[in-house]
Amino acid sequence: MLMCNLRFAIGYRAAVAVLLMAFASAASASGREADAARAQRAKAKTPAERHIYYTGGVHNDLGCRPPSRCIHPRKSGEPTDPLYPQWWVSTWTMYRVFANYDKFPPPYAAPPQGLTPADYQVSYGATYYDSTYVPADKDGEGAMMEYYDKFCLPIFPSANTYSCAFVSLGNKAFFLRYDDRPPGTQQCCKFSPKNHPPRRDFIKHLPYDAQRSRHLDGTIQAYAREVGPQKILFGYAFYSTETSDDPANPAAPKYRHPQSFYFSGSPTDPPNAPIVSQNYTSFRAERPNPETTWGQVARMCPAEPEWCCLFESDCPKKSE
Repeated sequence: MLMCNLRFAIGYRAAVAVLLMAFASAASASGREADAARAQRAKAKTPAERHIYYTGGVHNDLGCRPPSRCIHPRKSGEPTDPLYPQWWVSTWTMYRVFANYDKFPPPYAAPPQGLTPADYQVSYGATYYDSTYVPADKDGEGAMMEYYDKFCLPIFPSANTYSCAFVSLGNKAFFLRYDDRPPGTQQCCKFSPKNHPPRRDFIKHLPYDAQRSRHLDGTIQAYAREVGPQKILFGYAFYSTETSDDPANPAAPKYRHPQSFYFSGSPTDPPNAPIVSQNYTSFRAERPNPETTWGQVARMCPAEPEWCCLFESDCPKKSE
């Protein structure tokens, strides 16, 4: 696999957690913005409209008019918001937790404290981010690629035992599968016409969670939402202390590094993913190489890829 080889060539042993696309499964979210998003999506008649997902303001503005609907102001005494670097590269370790997650909720250390190896599965991947990228068609800005090695993102009600990648180029997002993909599935499909990478200040779309911030001996700032009657979880944690990518270099810039991205996956079996946590182990503010990351879209996708049919509502007359 190109991305697998790239991961070892770059030599990062990291963990990142940015696939906020997991929040696309929260179509039953509660709140004013989610109600507006549901109403808008219910009117969807075209394939493009059916592929715009509510993300609470992180990837698009569905249900977020005015924008204040999807912004959570910080209260007195809460920490200031961390920012992403303008570009970064990282690998990550993913824990698919299927037992005892009610007793030991995320965010987790690596490995998850309180859980045993019998409670979760471990897999790996990498994320690449550039907030300054402008696609050739000028539709939006920013680029992000999340690569899942051997085990795809487990938010869909199907087996995830294959490698995959999500790529956002400006406003458009694509879903890529590799040589180990299930028989009869596309190598490339269009995921959404409106699913841009998270902005550097995306954390403003999540409320601060004081209770979860006590995890890991209080070394983190946790942000999370639980939406809908199913209590679909979407959360993110940053370390509360600023550190540099190179502690041995006193001149290296310091910032609050992401610690983990944690969320509700699909509880169906497969993939049996009630809780998922992607844990960073080395997050680096380095600009990705487009040729070996999102350049794959041009090489793997036809000029007009078919729409993905990953959620049942995407393609009413077709299923994958």
